[in-house]
Amino acid sequence: MKRHNKRKKRIIIVTVIVAVLIFACGIYLCDYYHADEEAVEAYLPQTALQMHVAENNNIIYEPEEATSGFIFYPGGKVEHTAYIPLMKALASEGILSVLVEMPFRLAVFDMDAAKGIQEQYPQIQNWYIGGHSLGGSMAASYLEKCEETYEGLILLGSYSTADLSDKDLEVLSIYGSEDKVMNRENYEENKENLPMDFEEVIIDGGCHAYFGMYGAQEGDGTPKITNEEQIEKTADAIVNLINN
Repeated sequence: MKRHNKRKKRIIIVTVIVAVLIFACGIYLCDYYHADEEAVEAYLPQTALQMHVAENNNIIYEPEEATSGFIFYPGGKVEHTAYIPLMKALASEGILSVLVEMPFRLAVFDMDAAKGIQEQYPQIQNWYIGGHSLGGSMAASYLEKCEETYEGLILLGSYSTADLSDKDLEVLSIYGSEDKVMNRENYEENKENLPMDFEEVIIDGGCHAYFGMYGAQEGDGTPKITNEEQIEKTADAIVNLINN
């Protein structure tokens, strides 16, 4: 009888712990940065852009006669629509831009999200992949497995923990001078994972959050430029890499 009661007590304790963990996990995953819809809608490049939303909620901007494409992984716990302005800016320069929606807004849950996208656009000759923060790191890890199908990697406030140092890739790393979210020590240590000729662009006055439009991010520095300015500077650097 005592043994039965002990067993029953253990089952109850384990059940309670599991329930608490599930509840805590649910709260964590539901707490995320929402896109600033008004700011996103107000960002309108002059060029008319063709956009459609795929069944998996990926957002695609497809310029006519585009020959280069860019697949983008959003930052961790950030609504993917917050990066629409950056995608618009790139598409207005003739780059097919695919904005990926991640499960629970965390790229770690679907590192291979880019798989199958290239095949849908056989007209695209040069493909690039990248992302913001956690999204950039996961894009780099995915790229390690299939670098032969991509021209390069673009990291925004991010770094690669995957060793790409011996890969024939063009790599662009961009971050803001006021970024207080990205771990600078980890960033410097992981530079050795990139090809020696990788390009680094530091946006003077830029912060971590301003690659998208979702407001201020906890722990970030105070930006000295506007959200629009950082997105435009970022787009210019990306376009320069891809088109040149």
